[in-house]
Amino acid sequence: MIAPSMRGLRPAALGPDVLAGLTLLAIAVPEQMATARLAGMPAAAGLYAFVVGSALFALLGPDRWTSVGADSTIAPIIAAAVAGVAVTGSARYLHLVSLLALMVGAVLAAVGLLRLGWISELMSTPVVTGVLAGIGVEILVREIPAVLGLPGGGSSTLDRLRLIVDQLHDVHGIDGAIAAGVLGCIVLAERVDRRIPGALAGLVVSTGAVAAFHLVAHGVAVVGALHGGLPAVAFPSGSWTDARHLLVPALTIAFVCVAQTTATVRSGGVAPSSGELDRDLLALGASSLGAGMLGSFAVDSSPPRTEVVRASGGRTQLSGVVAAALVLLVALFATGLLHDLPDATLGAILLFVATRLLRLRELRAIWRFDLLELFLAVVTLVVVALVGIEQGVLVAVLLSLAERTWRAARPRDAVLGREPGTTHWIPPDVGRPTEQVSGVLVYLLYAPLWFGNAEHVAQRIRGLVRSQAEPVRALVLDADGVPEIDYTGARRLGELARELRGAGVTTAIARSSHLVHHDLKHSGLIADIGPELLFASVEEAVEALAKGPAPGGRGVSGGMA
Repeated sequence: MIAPSMRGLRPAALGPDVLAGLTLLAIAVPEQMATARLAGMPAAAGLYAFVVGSALFALLGPDRWTSVGADSTIAPIIAAAVAGVAVTGSARYLHLVSLLALMVGAVLAAVGLLRLGWISELMSTPVVTGVLAGIGVEILVREIPAVLGLPGGGSSTLDRLRLIVDQLHDVHGIDGAIAAGVLGCIVLAERVDRRIPGALAGLVVSTGAVAAFHLVAHGVAVVGALHGGLPAVAFPSGSWTDARHLLVPALTIAFVCVAQTTATVRSGGVAPSSGELDRDLLALGASSLGAGMLGSFAVDSSPPRTEVVRASGGRTQLSGVVAAALVLLVALFATGLLHDLPDATLGAILLFVATRLLRLRELRAIWRFDLLELFLAVVTLVVVALVGIEQGVLVAVLLSLAERTWRAARPRDAVLGREPGTTHWIPPDVGRPTEQVSGVLVYLLYAPLWFGNAEHVAQRIRGLVRSQAEPVRALVLDADGVPEIDYTGARRLGELARELRGAGVTTAIARSSHLVHHDLKHSGLIADIGPELLFASVEEAVEALAKGPAPGGRGVSGGMA
C-alpha cells in the first residue's frame, strides 16, 4: 500500500525528502528527549513516540508535511493528569501514561471517523494564543530548577515559583553555564537559518564537555543510563477506575491535538478539505494508539517541526519516514552515547520551546486589534498557568463561545446616508460625504436578527428614531447585512413596526435576500407591514417613502412607548 502523501513520488525526486529528513532528525532527537522528560517519561520514550508517530501518520495521513511525535504542548497535561493517580517515574505511572495515550488515540480516531474536526473552531485565535502562552509559562517554571541546578519541587506553578525563590542561594553555576551555552547555540542557529540544528549542536557539545571534564563529579546532573533496544508491544495495565480518572484529561488532550493539528495542516497555505482534515485526525489517533502500545505517550502534530520540513524542501511524508528510521537507529544502538547528557541541556531546550509558545507578537497584535480579545487571551493564560491546563482549555472554550454570543447579542449597525450625486447609501464613516433625506431614517444591521439581540435592536431603532434632528416619517431597514431572521426576531420586528406605525412612522424593508424573504413571509411579517413596503434597493424605498407622509399623517419626535 502506498501512503497517500507519497503517491506519484519518483526515485529521481527523493533527494529533497531525504535532506529534509536529515534536518528533521537533527531537531527531533534533542527535542523528543526533552519533551519526554516534560511528560515524566524516560528519554527513550520520546524517541519511540517520534518513530511510531511519524511512521503511522506517513502511512495514513494525506498531509504531505505534518511532523508528528512527542509535543511540548500536551506533555504537561499528560504529566499533570497521571501524577494525580500515580507517583511520577513509577512503573504504574509509565503504564498509565501509555493507557492515556490509548484513550487519546481512540478519541482522535473517533473524531476523524465521525468527521468532527470542526470542533477545533470552538476556540478563537486569542484564547488559543492564551492557552499556548499559559503552557509556555508552566514549562518555564518547571524547567528553571533544571537549568539552575536546583532541587525544585512543588505541585503548582505558584508553589514551584515559591520554592525556586527559596532555593536561589543554591544555584549551581556549572549547570547554569551549560544551559546558557545551549540556549545561545539554539538562538544563534535560529537567527542564521532555522534548519541549522542548534539544539543538536548544544546537546553534542554539552555532553562531550561533561564527559571530558568529569563534570558529574562537580555536581552536574545528567540523564544517566538510557534503556535502548526495541520496546515491547503490550497493552498497558490499568483499571476502570484509572480510566475514569484519565477520561477528562484524555478529552482535553484530544481537543488540543485537534486544534493544533488543524492549525498545522492549514499553515501550509492551502486549506485542506474537511475530508482530508478528518483523515489526518484519524492518522493522528492511530499514531497515539501505536505509541501507547509501545509503552510511550500520546503524540501530536508539531507546527515548528512541520515548518522545518517545508523550509528544508520536503515534498512528502518520506522526510518523516527517513527521520523516524534514523531516530530508531539512535534508540537501538546509540543511547549509550547519551549517558552524560546534562539535565540542564534538556531544560534549556524546553525553555526555548516555552518562549516559542508565549507568542508575544501575536499577543501584541491582539492588543492592537481589540482590548476585549486581549483580555480573553490573558484570562486564559492565567488560568492555564496558575490553575491547570484542563481547566484553562475549558475556560478557553467557554470564553470563546461567551464572547461570540455577546457580540452577536450586541451587533454592529449603522445609519446610512446617500452619497451625493449617486443612488448609493453608505455608512457615514467610510471617508466619503453623505446626505440625509428629510424624514427618512435608513438603518443597516450587520448581523442575524435572533432572539438574543431582537430586543436590543428594537431599543436601538427606537432610540435612533427619537434622536433625529427632524421628525421621522419613514424607517427603511436595509436587510443586506442580515443573513437570517428567527421567529423571535420576526415577531419583535413586527411589534416594533406596529409601534412605529402608531407613532406615525412607516416601516419598509429593502434588499432582503431570498432566505430573509422566506423568513419574513412565513412569520407573517410581510403581511403585517404590507408587501408593497418591500423594496429591491434602499434608493427605491427612500424615493417611495419620501413622496408623502406615512399613513397616520404625523412624524415622530418623541412620545413613543
